[in-house]
Amino acid sequence: IGCDRCKNLVDICGEKHFQAFVCDALLVPIRSGSCDACISIAVIHHFSTAERRLATIREIARLLRPGGTALIYVWAMEQEYKNQKSKYLKEKNGSKNKEKEMSTGTAQSNQGPDNSSEDSPWSDQLHNGLKDESCGARPVADFRLPVHTNRTSFHSQDLLVPWHLKGGTKKKEESVDTVLVSGGSKESQELSPVFHRYYHVFCEGELEALCRSLDCVRVQKSYYDQGNWCVILEKL
Repeated sequence: IGCDRCKNLVDICGEKHFQAFVCDALLVPIRSGSCDACISIAVIHHFSTAERRLATIREIARLLRPGGTALIYVWAMEQEYKNQKSKYLKEKNGSKNKEKEMSTGTAQSNQGPDNSSEDSPWSDQLHNGLKDESCGARPVADFRLPVHTNRTSFHSQDLLVPWHLKGGTKKKEESVDTVLVSGGSKESQELSPVFHRYYHVFCEGELEALCRSLDCVRVQKSYYDQGNWCVILEKL
């Protein structure tokens, strides 16, 4: 059985005859100790504080029966590891990989005190204790998050990644209101919207350390896979 915050994705699962429901990863409405296995792929890196990332892993552990296992994948800060580029970087179009943030710089956070994107003193302490300084991340300050350039290396652990909806393709030299249509003519039309999704990309050892901070699980394996840090854990 699957779950997601997005109703549209859950509806797609239903159309394909899979069982799924809408819920929050921090509070899954399933009985404790009732699952043989759990999978969390590309979820935990969307939580903006260390407390929530840890709480999500704790919730996964709650669902598992003793001896049950979980597989967790999160996006890695290190998109080039052991001299090998990840698939994410290799799929970049163009001949040269521009390792920089977008020239637009930063985006202002509109979150209020109850949903702040900035960690509390407790989470700062936890994060600092878990962070691998070798990953070379730049600190984020003043409630501003850098906007990442797709298919390039990361320079900050906390950032916004553009999500482009499918639609008309804009020529680089054209204004925001003009697109190239079939036949080479120009027409003014509304461009497809671009959304910005929050990510916390994990440094080497960070996910494993979060899991090891829980006394109810044991880390069976921690590894790197195509730009992701991965952990297999067992419920004690």
